[in-house]
Amino acid sequence: MSSVYLCGFMGCGKSHIGRQLAAASGKRFVDLDRVIVERESMTIPEIFDKFGEPHFRMLEAKYIRELNKEYIVATGGGALINENTARFARENGLSVYINVSFETCYARIKGDKNRPLVVKNTPEQLRELYNTRAEIYRRNSVCMVNGNARDTVIVGEILKLTKYFEEYGRI
Repeated sequence: MSSVYLCGFMGCGKSHIGRQLAAASGKRFVDLDRVIVERESMTIPEIFDKFGEPHFRMLEAKYIRELNKEYIVATGGGALINENTARFARENGLSVYINVSFETCYARIKGDKNRPLVVKNTPEQLRELYNTRAEIYRRNSVCMVNGNARDTVIVGEILKLTKYFEEYGRI
């Protein structure tokens, strides 16, 4: 089986659900942002400040290609906005959109200094970004789960989708 790529807006719970999903499935959990920080020996804000957001998106596209065998991958909030990265995830695993309201996401991310887009944007600008990205997440994911449900329900849904995907291929 290939990897499961979790996508969604910042604060939707990709890493949190990813860890639980990995424990339940026996697969290894990997946070794409952490991979980038470790490999580049820089924090995400440092990468954004020194090289800009387009460079960071290129790094996401580069490193996601290493995570295509039996991983549960928490992608960054903007990883699947890159069409090449999104296509790779769709073609090499199961891409799952964790759909959570903007209000919930914002409550989780406001004031987070490690998120350059949160630091540089107003709540209104973040809501606009959320709305723009929501359509991209839908388009670039094989399926969507309700991220407002209990963790056990979300994990159970993704496990069912994964089993179906493994058995029958594309959904």
